[in-house]
Amino acid sequence: MADQNVPPRRLRDDRGWDGRQHPLDGYRDLDHAGRYGPAAGYGGPAGYPGAVTTLPAHGSQWVGPDGFGRQGHAPAPGGGLPNLDDDDEPGRRTGRRRALAALGGAAVVAGGAALAMNPQVRGLFRDDPVAGDATGTVVTDGTAARPSGQQPSTVRTYTEQNESYMGSRAGAALKRNSPTGGRLFDGPAAAAAATPVTVKTVLAKDPVRHLASRATFGATGKVLADIKRLGIDGWLRRQLDPEKIAPTKAELKLAELPTLKLTPQQLRDQRNQLNERGAQPEREMIDATIARQIWSDRQLYEVMVDFWNDFLHVAAEFDGGEVYRNSFDRDVVRAHALGSYPEMLIAANRHPALLLYLNQVDSRKDAVNENLARENLELYSVGVDGGYTEKDVRQAAMLQTGRGVADGKYVFHPERHYVGKVKILGFSHPNSSNDPKVADRVIDQYITYLALHPSTAQYVARSLATRFVSDTPPKSLVDRLAKTYAANKGLIKPVLMTLFSSSEFWAAVGQKVRRPMEYLVATYRTLGVRPEASPGFQGDNRRTPYAQGLRQIQDKMRELGQYPMGKPTPDGYADVYVAWTSAGTMVDGWNEAGELLGGRRKQFTYPAPEKLVARPPATAGAYVDELAGRLVHQKLSAKEKALVLGVAGVPATAKVDATFNGAVAAVARAILASPQHHLR
Repeated sequence: MADQNVPPRRLRDDRGWDGRQHPLDGYRDLDHAGRYGPAAGYGGPAGYPGAVTTLPAHGSQWVGPDGFGRQGHAPAPGGGLPNLDDDDEPGRRTGRRRALAALGGAAVVAGGAALAMNPQVRGLFRDDPVAGDATGTVVTDGTAARPSGQQPSTVRTYTEQNESYMGSRAGAALKRNSPTGGRLFDGPAAAAAATPVTVKTVLAKDPVRHLASRATFGATGKVLADIKRLGIDGWLRRQLDPEKIAPTKAELKLAELPTLKLTPQQLRDQRNQLNERGAQPEREMIDATIARQIWSDRQLYEVMVDFWNDFLHVAAEFDGGEVYRNSFDRDVVRAHALGSYPEMLIAANRHPALLLYLNQVDSRKDAVNENLARENLELYSVGVDGGYTEKDVRQAAMLQTGRGVADGKYVFHPERHYVGKVKILGFSHPNSSNDPKVADRVIDQYITYLALHPSTAQYVARSLATRFVSDTPPKSLVDRLAKTYAANKGLIKPVLMTLFSSSEFWAAVGQKVRRPMEYLVATYRTLGVRPEASPGFQGDNRRTPYAQGLRQIQDKMRELGQYPMGKPTPDGYADVYVAWTSAGTMVDGWNEAGELLGGRRKQFTYPAPEKLVARPPATAGAYVDELAGRLVHQKLSAKEKALVLGVAGVPATAKVDATFNGAVAAVARAILASPQHHLR
């Protein structure tokens, strides 16, 4: 939910608010018995209530503002249709609201030639609402503790969130329509040319459009033209070398976000001045990420930054995030997004943001905190089914004692470090020294071992395949990517080249649905919204129009339930469709498209709806074809076209002017509610 009414949080140091004791300091998690408090480092946004909760011994469940269990997406509140109810006009053959629902209320189903309206949405547009949830998911909150020493793979209450979601009936339907196997080609272009698309989908079976949809935050006319001009191989080579791509005007305007380039030390030193100005560094970092997703030409790089921010997740807003999270984004995620994952994981484990977020600063040999050790295994490397045991978690936590933060920087405290032999999975070491250089080197060796473990190769491979290919990626592809990961010692570019050179990628047209943030960003991109303010816009004296506009987008994303680095828990956002089936969120997205088409956010500049098509045809049917080509880069099906025409209340043969007889904004919004825009 947008937080305009929440007062700005004051910048803090490592342990407290403005040097004072944090009101919840007494509830920090200092032992391994499962006692977690709301200030225990995983913390979400300020203001979340909560009391200390005691878990069963050796439990490892996340305790957040919503209680036990790793929580998925929280749908935006409100099931009404605030901007859709008022445009059903007498005489229209098909109400706009019903047409939009039929177009956009989509869930990929078996036989996915059509995208069927899900029951949640269908219930909003009929007199007999359908009971139950949209997916048929059997909810298990995973609150049962895993017995100490038992492998995670034998305790299915602790499954990964993507697999848990995809275990629903909707997930099974998706799997039946996904590619089941494939092969590796000499390069992406060869794979694209040789791969037939046999899955049922409403999307055009065009490899150029498919690549633009998956490797960017939304196809645009410029991206499609660049791929055609450079060729698939040439465009991908360029995207995999982002340093050679010039920053766009919008990226240069990020200089208008004053805290973006400040170091943690500068943020600490300027704490009082920034507080007086109401500056929020962690929110400006989110603003900048949104701007890059919309306007950067380094699109594949930004997609990978988003991927790693979910995989190696540190929430933007935790107690310390305002000082350290921007540095983590710059020096860990962005520095290694297309580089080496072992180097990224080592850098993360030495960064104050992660050490504070997961309470490593509180861990010492006589009071071991297992949070970071556990997440290094479960979320950041081998995965919950990677073969580790509770004993491995304990041993890893003991090995990592000593790492902490002092004066805003990473430090090693030798007096806190456990000395003694450790064995974790197949890694063993005498660990006989508390000398900072020696002990640090041993911990880095362990982190490298984790990052190069065969289970990590599988986990990274499966996550990448889920992101780029399908919610239920073929095993053949996952195994191929894992093999490349292992052979190249965790380098990311070779893995991506293997992915794009695999037939499974090119065969999976229409098998991914945009999450709420992705839908909104793609809408900005396809409409061609520009970062300059509309003529006559008057801002305030504290922030530029550009900065204000980015903050408004962020607030809208918060309402939709997803924004960059926004999940408070350390598992990151789910990357499968059935985790995001929310009617309220979908309708809110359509309404935001209407806001953009109306040019109502004056901090930016928008093309007039009647000018989206350079030379509008004179008949309604032809105009819809042209407008669909402009917005979703393909024609609609006959059924969808009829629904869009129903929004305007005209037949295909009707004569229309450039404004579609006054209905062009409504028609464009209907196209943006279509499956062609929801899918990627």
